[in-house]
Amino acid sequence: MKAAIYSQKKDLDTFLYLSKFISELTNKGVKPILYEQLHKDLEFSKDFATFKDKKDLEADVVDFFFSFGGDGTILNALQFIQELEVPVIGVNTGRLGFLASFSKEEIFDHIDEIINKDMNFSRRSVLKVTSSGTPFSLPYALNDVCVSRNETTSMITIETHINDQFLTYYWGDGLIVSTPTGSTAYSLSCGGPIISPGNGILALTPIAPHNLNVRPIVLRDDIEITLKVESRVPQFSVSLDSRLYHMKTGDVITINKAPFQLILMHPKDLSFFGTLRQKLLWGKDKRN
Repeated sequence: MKAAIYSQKKDLDTFLYLSKFISELTNKGVKPILYEQLHKDLEFSKDFATFKDKKDLEADVVDFFFSFGGDGTILNALQFIQELEVPVIGVNTGRLGFLASFSKEEIFDHIDEIINKDMNFSRRSVLKVTSSGTPFSLPYALNDVCVSRNETTSMITIETHINDQFLTYYWGDGLIVSTPTGSTAYSLSCGGPIISPGNGILALTPIAPHNLNVRPIVLRDDIEITLKVESRVPQFSVSLDSRLYHMKTGDVITINKAPFQLILMHPKDLSFFGTLRQKLLWGKDKRN
């Protein structure tokens, strides 16, 4: 068995922690393959195999992908996984996290269950994004696609079509197209709905809309969304998860469901609703 090890951290504590974790994997017969930049930054032994992109993981045929960090680290892991169907195990070393299911301490108690795949698997839908202008280096998003104003305090206008049918013009700071996974991220902070994973839907959430009667809308995820932006400046911004691109005003953005999903591995005693209560502090009010 082989396991990819990925983190963006560079501190001594991370080196010591990962050294202990890698030792545990090795003792159980699992060969670790370290992210090349992580291997370089933390000066791990040259004896370790490394990977730098999806092609390396495809060639090595890894069984697991361990992500050490916060939810952002798992979002970045998408670039290495894509359609490979390798389950991702998120170990939370950050703050608020909905995707990273294991704490730094408890992951050691679950290694045997992970190796035996005695876990729950959550398949998360991914968005594919194309542009009539500059192409995206990685055209996929696990959380959301956000179209927003760039270098202007003026509103932008987003002409929106669903399956070639006109929906509306959004006037404001922008628009978020969110998967169920991303519904607890930026979309939530802009008043969007919380969507439990596994539902075949997505949400369109306006950002500071000037047309005040416009509200978030929930749609099936097998549709095609087309967005055309007009602005007083020649550029607008498009973010795919944490990756930011600058587009020319007038470029058309097309969003579809990707032909693959990202697989997350969770403990059997963990539920989405329990995570909501914990992370959003539901029930802390005594009236609840």
